[in-house]
Amino acid sequence: MDIVKDTVTLIAVIDPIGTIPIYLTATAGMSVVAQRRVAIRATLIAAGVLTGFIVLGQIVLDALGISLASYQLAGGIVLFLFALQMVFESGGQQAAAGGPGEQDVAVFPVAIPSIAGPAAMMAVVVLTDNDRFNALEQAETALEMYGVLLLTLGLMLAASPVQRLIGAGGINIVRRVMGLLLAALAVQTVVDSLRQLAVQG
Repeated sequence: MDIVKDTVTLIAVIDPIGTIPIYLTATAGMSVVAQRRVAIRATLIAAGVLTGFIVLGQIVLDALGISLASYQLAGGIVLFLFALQMVFESGGQQAAAGGPGEQDVAVFPVAIPSIAGPAAMMAVVVLTDNDRFNALEQAETALEMYGVLLLTLGLMLAASPVQRLIGAGGINIVRRVMGLLLAALAVQTVVDSLRQLAVQG
């Protein structure tokens, strides 16, 4: 198992830097204490959702008769489209309208789909494939995921200083670089899944 590759993939799909503008927009006008509560609650929700996909994702696939190679192919295509969105989108993300409370914005849009989005859900299933990785390796991947989530939480808690430090332009540059890395990883995922399907066929 390539720890570096898995960690880079998780950073790309969870996108800690890209979460900052969403978090700042969603919590605009809130007190510092309320903003911190949103950050912590959103991280815990995202951790629960992604852990659920690690534990049950492949079981659901097996129950539906979907091979992991097919899921990888679909996931690779979705990851690629997600990466293109990261590279070409015009910047800021929109938050839920109407001034929702802190519990609402913690769930949407901060936890889902910003932190635990479709790309992240697919990635954790692929990275913990029961047929390729044993329980220890899957636990290591889960720990890597929690590490990325802690990084995301740390950046949200320090969001205002970070924004002042690198500015909106800096955030956009980092997001596009991560998008390019994710696009390359997505292409590799598609290639690997096609190889597996060819062997199985």
